[in-house]
Amino acid sequence: MQSEQLLVSVVVPAFNEEKRLPGTLARIREAFKALPELAYEIIVCDNNSTDSTATVAKTAGCKVVFEPINQISRARNQGANAASGKWLLFIDADSWPSSELICDMIPILEGSEHIGCGSTIRVVDGPRWFKLAWESKNWSMRTFKWCPGAFILCRRDAFSQIGGFSKEYYIFEEMDFVNRLKAVGVRRGQKFIILNKHPFSTSGRKGSAYSIGSWLKFALQLTLFHRKAVRDRRFAEKWYNVDH
Repeated sequence: MQSEQLLVSVVVPAFNEEKRLPGTLARIREAFKALPELAYEIIVCDNNSTDSTATVAKTAGCKVVFEPINQISRARNQGANAASGKWLLFIDADSWPSSELICDMIPILEGSEHIGCGSTIRVVDGPRWFKLAWESKNWSMRTFKWCPGAFILCRRDAFSQIGGFSKEYYIFEEMDFVNRLKAVGVRRGQKFIILNKHPFSTSGRKGSAYSIGSWLKFALQLTLFHRKAVRDRRFAEKWYNVDH
């Protein structure tokens, strides 16, 4: 639902997501339907897709923008540049919130105490080991106030203040973003929190794209050479090249 006074701009970065995007957009709209008084828009950033991602988004009634360089940081930033809302909600093309999670956001949106929030995660498909690996991190998300990039809410003015997502990162760009957002929040007297009563849902397709051994090797390299790895487009290829 939309109105003249847009409050929340939902930004969805999408690369070759013509198959999954319709379901994601439908679930997002269904989640917001529970709160008809909450105005929103959906912006899909077509991140140089070679399929019909942009057409699918337009058909679904979304605002569509284009980012020619394949990098999720750039796609999110480009989507945010086209936003009209006071709040930005970043949701990945294979992830979605429930209506309960959207309701949990209301006190944050209506108050002045918070600079933003993330959410714990629920993996709905893919290998069991991948689901366990991600969901086991929920405790550290709550404890250390970090979250996956598939669901992040922040004030638009704060997003602009920190310069958006860093173009230096090809993976784990959300950790850098949240750390900088929290630092600004401290100076502004605003908190970044993790919602955990109703985790957002996401696909475990990345776990199905490669073997568990391949992912263990990836995790080891990421641990040993983290600073270099997160900035290396070739290293991040596995994270980008999944079955869409």
